[in-house]
Amino acid sequence: MKTSHLPAGGWLAAPPPSLTAVQKYWLFRPGALTAGLRRLGQVRLRVLAEYAEGARPDEALALCLAPGAAVWVREVLMSVDGVDSVVARSLTPLAASRAMWQGMRRLRTRPLADMLYHDSGVRRSRFVCRRLASPVPFHRTALAALRAGQAAAPTLMLANANAEVNADTEAGARAMPPPGVLARRSVFWRMGQPLLVAEGFLPAFWERARVLRDARPALL
Repeated sequence: MKTSHLPAGGWLAAPPPSLTAVQKYWLFRPGALTAGLRRLGQVRLRVLAEYAEGARPDEALALCLAPGAAVWVREVLMSVDGVDSVVARSLTPLAASRAMWQGMRRLRTRPLADMLYHDSGVRRSRFVCRRLASPVPFHRTALAALRAGQAAAPTLMLANANAEVNADTEAGARAMPPPGVLARRSVFWRMGQPLLVAEGFLPAFWERARVLRDARPALL
């Protein structure tokens, strides 16, 4: 059973017509995202940060909270066969992170799906999507992941090719603004307590998804 989710801050209840069929599919694909990613390759999850902060207006509205209310945040990066592919930001009221959603604090490198899709008492809203931009809080998380990937790329190239890279060219590549990130989000509810989950698909993901598009969506 799905609950309503009030779109806000540029989040859309339907994908823009300009997106490709593959992009529309992944932005609104039902079920656990990690299950779909595992069909593309080996998935690894890295925790970027876990912390408490005041809810930003865009996220507070989705959680039905007052702006500035205390929330617990978990940010992770998922790679597929070693390629950084999806960045995710999850948050819940701070009190709920010690009660109804306390499992969120104990996940470590396990995906959030481990505690969401095995509980019949959990309800999820419909997905909304958008292309990330400032001041959406999730944009900061995705931007940091992209820049970290850009900084690592020249190092990998040097190690694999054993070649010299012009310092000016390398610095220029790192300074280039990253491409846009398409994201989706939804709210999970358990005993009246919300958990907002936003997932952003990094540019490298779409290259892999284009080649290895899920051929049997009904099985996911």
